[in-house]
Amino acid sequence: MMSGNPNKISRFWQELKRRRVVHVIVVYATSAFVILEAVDIIFPRLNFPDWTVTFVMILLAVGFPIALIFSWIFDVTPEGIEKTKPANELKKGEKTLVPNSWRIATIVSVVIIIGLLAYNIFRSRNEAEIDDSLEKSIAVLPFLNLVGDPNQEYICVGLTDEIISHLYKVKSFDEVRSLTSVLNYMDSEKSTTEIAEELRVNYILEGSYKRIGDELRVTAQLIDKSDKHIWLKDYDRPYKEIIAIPADIAVQIADQLKAYITGSEKQNIQKIPTTNQEAYELLLQIGYIINTRGFSPTTELLDLALEAIRLDPNYADAYAVAGAVNLWKGIYVGDIEIQYAAMDALPYFEKALELDQNNAYAYMGIGVVNEFARWDYIKAKQGYLKAIELEPKNSYLYDRPIEFFLKRCQLEDVMIQIEKSQVEDEFLGSMIRSHILSGNKNEAYNLLPQALNDEFRHPYKGELYLWIEEYDSARYYLESALQSEHYEMTIPRFQACLALAYHKTKDYEQTQIIISHLIEKSDTMSVGYPAHFTGCITAGSG
Repeated sequence: MMSGNPNKISRFWQELKRRRVVHVIVVYATSAFVILEAVDIIFPRLNFPDWTVTFVMILLAVGFPIALIFSWIFDVTPEGIEKTKPANELKKGEKTLVPNSWRIATIVSVVIIIGLLAYNIFRSRNEAEIDDSLEKSIAVLPFLNLVGDPNQEYICVGLTDEIISHLYKVKSFDEVRSLTSVLNYMDSEKSTTEIAEELRVNYILEGSYKRIGDELRVTAQLIDKSDKHIWLKDYDRPYKEIIAIPADIAVQIADQLKAYITGSEKQNIQKIPTTNQEAYELLLQIGYIINTRGFSPTTELLDLALEAIRLDPNYADAYAVAGAVNLWKGIYVGDIEIQYAAMDALPYFEKALELDQNNAYAYMGIGVVNEFARWDYIKAKQGYLKAIELEPKNSYLYDRPIEFFLKRCQLEDVMIQIEKSQVEDEFLGSMIRSHILSGNKNEAYNLLPQALNDEFRHPYKGELYLWIEEYDSARYYLESALQSEHYEMTIPRFQACLALAYHKTKDYEQTQIIISHLIEKSDTMSVGYPAHFTGCITAGSG
């Protein structure tokens, strides 16, 4: 009984070949393989929804048995499509000839399948495998401006900033480097491996931006610290759709690195902040100005924020920015009393929270209002910690609460917040001051070489040297900052630092000039707390 089965199988196989079913299987499989590869590349660029890829797969799967049935029943001959004769109707010795076109198609199909398989195997070997034991630390490098227009630079920095801001919302990331730390690598010739090592991250995202008319191409590539490719995607879209691209990149990064992302986190990331293209660009411009020139052009910044609000009255981020600029005018570089500035800022923060209850910057702003204008330190602390709770990876949000705790000598809280930020090197100055205040001068000196790197601006270097009582060095860096017209040197805090450095190096004439300036300023306004820092000079000079 068993001996007959091989003959039946053999006859069935011969019949499949005679009816060219085998050829159809090979050609169909190859065509399906090529179609799926093409769909995987083309559909995302055309911004087709994810279900369209699945739909094509279903169509190909349904078409396969239909193709087999038709190939069994029908045959393509020089005379056209004919019904295939059963084997028992063939004359003795008559064979069904296989046209050369079928033979060539089959051979080409086999070669294509082998080639595609080899390509995918080779590519997978060259792609980095995600090591779950590695911490999920990442730096998003500034996007390259391929437009050739310097006026488009703010878009590149804005894309970088937006992606970083979205990644801040994913709590499962161990570390996300701030925009400030990555801007130093704009147009850098350093290798990815060198940058990853310097920033102490395991993954790097790099990209480029190009716009031609109303069309754009944004390319994003995720690589590991050994320069192995993990993920690459080109976003070829109408320019008006640029708003959604950073969110998609952030979600893709989380997916590729197997970072756990909650439903609420994903929803928060993918939420479109505004549908008004012009308003969105205005906020990108504000971010670019702040990151390259500081808050000093407050009038220009406020005008841009208010214009964004006019264009989209429901743009929560625009209200938060308008509030922050108003505060800055009263605290540092403006000409408005802090109480008035705070009252001007507060409605903007409240409106931002009305529109978006998860707006971390609005909570931070309300914390500042409570600290500087209302002197309600309990509510100030609540605002600061709520902002950090919403975006625990956003190192920028830690700056204000760390200073808040330092002022009150709550040194344990200072170190807790620095540790929570997971980017201790961005708060080395605060750590040094905390160690000095707690009497751990050796710890402070050990951190000094790290803190005084090239990224640390001269006014802050000068202030640190004052703390460790190296007054000649303090004077050098503060004078250098003054000559370079650093905007920080218009702030009473650093003017007082320079006055104290002059006093400690026995230049009493220059000391008195600055003190007189601060006293005169304190008689007319409280911006930057000139009276407070005049007192600091007096206390520090003994």
